[in-house]
Amino acid sequence: MLARRKCFQGVIVGRLLRSTYGIFHRVAVHLNVHSIATRPMSLYSSIPFSSELRKRVKISPLAPSYDPTVVEQDWQDYWQKVLCTNIQNKSIATNKAFTMLLPPPNVTGALHIGHALTITIQDAIARWHRMRGFDVQWLPGLDHAGIATQSVVERKLYKEKGLSRHDLGREAFIKEVWQWNEQYGGKIMDQIDRLGAIVTKSKPYFTLDEKRSEAVVDAFVKLYEKGLIYRRRSMVNWCPTLQTAISDIEVDSEEMKKATKKMLPGRKKPVEFGVMHRFRYQVADSDEFLEVDTTRPETIFGDVALAVHPSDSRYTRFHGKCVIHPFSRERIPIVTDDGLVNMELGTGVVKVTPAHDSKDFECGCRHDLPLSEVIDKDGKLCGNVDQQFIGMDRFNARQRVVEELKRMGLYVEKLDHPTAISICSRSGDVIEPLLMPQWYVDCSTMAQRSADNVRTGVMTIKPKSHQHTWFFFLDNIQDWCVSRQLWWGHRIPAYRVKPGVTSASKASDDWFVAASVGEARQKAEAELGCTLQDEDMEQDADVLDTWFSSALLPLSAFGWPHIGNDGAAVQDCSYPLDVMETGSDILFFWVARMAMLCEELSGRVPFKKVLLHPMVRDKAGRKMSKSLGNVIDPLYVINGISLDQLLLDLQGGNVGPHEMRTAEKELKKEFPKGIPTCGADALRFTLASYLQQGRQINMDVQRVVSYRHFCNKMWNAVRYALPLSNTTDDAKDAKAFTPTTLSLLRDDMSLADRWIMSRLAAVVSEVNDGIGANQLATSVAAIQRFFVQELCDVYIEFSKPVLYGNRLDGDAMSDQEQHKRKRSAQATLHRCLDYSMRLLHPFTPFVTEELWQRIRDADPLNSSSSKRDVETSILCSKYPEESHMRLWIDADAEEHMTFVIHVIHGIRSLCHTVKVLAPNASPPSDSELPTVGIMCFNAIMLSRLKNAQRDIELQCRVNIEYADKSNGSFATLPSSHVLTYSITDSCRVLLPVPNDTETTQRVATEILRLEKRCFKCTTAIETLMNRQKGPHYATKVPTSVQTQDAQRLVQLQTDLSATQKSLEALRELERLY
Repeated sequence: MLARRKCFQGVIVGRLLRSTYGIFHRVAVHLNVHSIATRPMSLYSSIPFSSELRKRVKISPLAPSYDPTVVEQDWQDYWQKVLCTNIQNKSIATNKAFTMLLPPPNVTGALHIGHALTITIQDAIARWHRMRGFDVQWLPGLDHAGIATQSVVERKLYKEKGLSRHDLGREAFIKEVWQWNEQYGGKIMDQIDRLGAIVTKSKPYFTLDEKRSEAVVDAFVKLYEKGLIYRRRSMVNWCPTLQTAISDIEVDSEEMKKATKKMLPGRKKPVEFGVMHRFRYQVADSDEFLEVDTTRPETIFGDVALAVHPSDSRYTRFHGKCVIHPFSRERIPIVTDDGLVNMELGTGVVKVTPAHDSKDFECGCRHDLPLSEVIDKDGKLCGNVDQQFIGMDRFNARQRVVEELKRMGLYVEKLDHPTAISICSRSGDVIEPLLMPQWYVDCSTMAQRSADNVRTGVMTIKPKSHQHTWFFFLDNIQDWCVSRQLWWGHRIPAYRVKPGVTSASKASDDWFVAASVGEARQKAEAELGCTLQDEDMEQDADVLDTWFSSALLPLSAFGWPHIGNDGAAVQDCSYPLDVMETGSDILFFWVARMAMLCEELSGRVPFKKVLLHPMVRDKAGRKMSKSLGNVIDPLYVINGISLDQLLLDLQGGNVGPHEMRTAEKELKKEFPKGIPTCGADALRFTLASYLQQGRQINMDVQRVVSYRHFCNKMWNAVRYALPLSNTTDDAKDAKAFTPTTLSLLRDDMSLADRWIMSRLAAVVSEVNDGIGANQLATSVAAIQRFFVQELCDVYIEFSKPVLYGNRLDGDAMSDQEQHKRKRSAQATLHRCLDYSMRLLHPFTPFVTEELWQRIRDADPLNSSSSKRDVETSILCSKYPEESHMRLWIDADAEEHMTFVIHVIHGIRSLCHTVKVLAPNASPPSDSELPTVGIMCFNAIMLSRLKNAQRDIELQCRVNIEYADKSNGSFATLPSSHVLTYSITDSCRVLLPVPNDTETTQRVATEILRLEKRCFKCTTAIETLMNRQKGPHYATKVPTSVQTQDAQRLVQLQTDLSATQKSLEALRELERLY
């Protein structure tokens, strides 16, 4: 039977991994698998495109508009081809390695936006390292998710066949789960591919596959032999619906501020929570009574004592006395306990039920109180209870106990009381604390070592704000309960002799931990002094907590235990990981446990750097949960989806009736027209932009739509540049001028060329610093600002007259000089677009790859056909680095250009205001442009203005006239009725305004509008600044909100300054009328 199960299991795992990584197997089956780092292009032969890809990027013209559906086709297969190729010379292989694990998603259905965030961050880090010359090993995998998967399959089985797992039996049910895993594993990996992640598909893992299972058994046995794993009877979180103990992370705390009724699984009527029941215990040998408050009257049968605070003078006279149990009539002691009792809460008297409350259990241990178990695994009353209550559901018994207490005259009252109830996140049932024999890991020594590693800098956690959580958990560590009463998972490698086989066995709880039943039998024979057969042994039916196998992944994913005991891989030294990046919500449950177990087993920390990202919540700030119906499938955003289909998918999920109504309402409100097609690039860029150092991200899909427009902006910029990439107008020019590097053109560069190259140098530094410091939001903001506000809005506009052949200086400029300027502009624009695509590639891989192919082939400084014939990926190009760009830093050009841009903004502001004041005026023609006056008394500024005069005139479509230095007058401009705009204290721009009645009236109206706007801005600034000055703002307001507030304040101050300038100009004009 065991052999058949292992055979079936192996077949299913194989299918799962093949379906998951089919692309890899098709490409790499006959290849040596190596990760291509970013080496010089000459070291590579051409990596051929598919015919479809070659036609799209090499033959067909660039499409008129950006379409992510088309752009995101074919590249994933090509990237895997690039990563799998072995054509590079092994003698030049990089010795820089970078290893990372993708936190394994649960095999419980589709991924959600939270997974997409993790993939976005890790893929950006991986691509950045690949393009910087690292051999990247980024291992993907899937988690068998014991309790989550079992509960999903159980619900499916009951819904479709009306059967429970017990109806099927263990082996048949496990077969059902394996088949379900095969179905959904491939879907998850398809989502990972669609998000653009280029993981190392040669080393996939599944936490329940053969290698990982062997690692789990080996680790359990080693830890047991070290005395770090033991078995004891202790308090656990028991879910009566799932019939298993669950971990703390699978318990949700639900606050009830007042009396509230809640529906629970399998019940026809709701249960009341948020109330406190007060009743009386009679003091033994006395007519006095003690009043006790409880939220759980049904546990009264398990009361073995009452507790009071030793310092509470109200009850001093009762110390050492007893009370009479209202049902059993037995005498139970009154104990003093300052750890359990809060004098200020309730009556100050607490009933002690050690078998059904963890704090009561600790009190019971301190006072050596007996254990009286009165609720069983099904949530029904049992044991030492009145006969009428035997077998009664715990919540039905609650009401019956109250009725009995009233009948006895012991019930006092029911009070509203804020209550936190523990809910099983998988089933929705109320957790029942029960005492059960379980397997535990002694974490005390390991936890102290892991805490010290962070304190001493051996391991770092970023953001540092999460170190508090790390120390809180590890400094107050409790032993880890690792056994679960499930069928799906790693069976605990512990065996015992079957009852009745031999009288030599001391007790039914004599367990022998071993890697196999044969080894366990040998240990039993040696200890018991008898001869046994393998069939005489039975394995513990429980399975291990899923987190146990996950905690071993830094080792097991790379082949442990079949590598050195120090964790060093035989071939590639992949252990320890270079970084562990994951969500902050599992810092303790996963990261800390990896740190503890892996170092204990290998002697080395599993990673030196921990990077944590915020939790993703929905737009309203609620946790994304399948049970709430607010989970967003990344493919919905990538592909787009109609509202009708969203509602259909919701109805096909596991959402309860009440939550279904709320979820449907929210979907209709947020997506009245469904979700438009946004593409993976826009989704990734959005998620990266959210990564401020806050505790959570409130995901707004509309923000993804706005970043799709940014991708379109990139597309249009390249479409503009490609037709202008011809290096010369004719062969004569080509012969006369053939530089091969941009630096050779430096002397021919215009102010705009030098400025944009200096800005490019700055953004290269900022983006690299951001990624290196795990500040991805800083990086994406920097490159977006550069691309949109500096490259597109300024430089490309400045380049148009040059590239389209407009004379920049009348006839004064020779043809040769004109061609030099054009060549310089072509090369500069190409370099900016090339580097922009490379900088953006870790965040928006598809569109940047698509556009870079076109840019690469259109290089005006290297347009040889041999280069175009080489088919390769942007992944093989070098990521721009600060050291490459230092020679382009030009502070003088930046200062000069900034002044020119301010002048242009001033002129445009005046032109806009004049248009408002005189809307019926004829628009300027090319032959009759308006004249703008400039009054400048600073010689340096005046020189800069005159040098850039033609650029300013072309950008603003005006003619410029300078004021006479001696008297400040103009040759053609009127001396009155002009609008003015101050650039600096010594430089002003002036523009004439019509002198008529209608304009006068409009001036007054515009002044009123601007005054209102100033007031609104001033009020908003004061409100925001007062909020920032609050005593708890710095400590209690999330960092992400503080960042948004700071950005908002800057924007408001900028708007106020611009409005005040316009208002000042109008008021001055009003005085002239």
